[in-house]
Amino acid sequence: MNTTYVILGIVAVLVVLFVVLYNSLVRKRNNSKEAWSGISVQMKRRYDLIPNLVNTVKGYAKHESELFEKVTKARTAAMGAQSMEDHAKSENMLTGALKSLFAVAENYPDLKANQNFIHLQEELTDTEDKLQAARRFYNNAVKSLNTAIESIPTNIVANMFKFKKREFFKLGEGEKEAASKPVETKFE
Repeated sequence: MNTTYVILGIVAVLVVLFVVLYNSLVRKRNNSKEAWSGISVQMKRRYDLIPNLVNTVKGYAKHESELFEKVTKARTAAMGAQSMEDHAKSENMLTGALKSLFAVAENYPDLKANQNFIHLQEELTDTEDKLQAARRFYNNAVKSLNTAIESIPTNIVANMFKFKKREFFKLGEGEKEAASKPVETKFE
């Protein structure tokens, strides 16, 4: 009789442990999905600002059509990215194109003084900051999920229910450099 209670107790503890581990994995997976959603929102905000910025600069720098085309292509590629690797590459390309756009704007004092341009530049800078924070939040959530999937005893439950590791959102070299430098805007 005592052996039966011990066995039932062990089974009950294992079932509770199994449920706790499973729920933990579900929570971590959902956190990583939520974090990706935060990145998506900021990228959409960024994509929505770019045409306004390009149109404002076009009014002052009409002969820079090649640059405007480059920015537009980079935006289109970023919006169409499907995989994490494609997102990272296209976002890096878009960041480079935007840096070129702002470099051209430096040559036009009237443009730099334009209130619409200043507002768009501030909005884009704010969006870049939020995007960077969203990436950190996402990568932290992914690290937590991936660690749980690889750790004992959670990995047993993860393998049983086919939980998959997620990819980190990695910055390209150009974007790492841009992210480490504060955005300087000079208004003369």
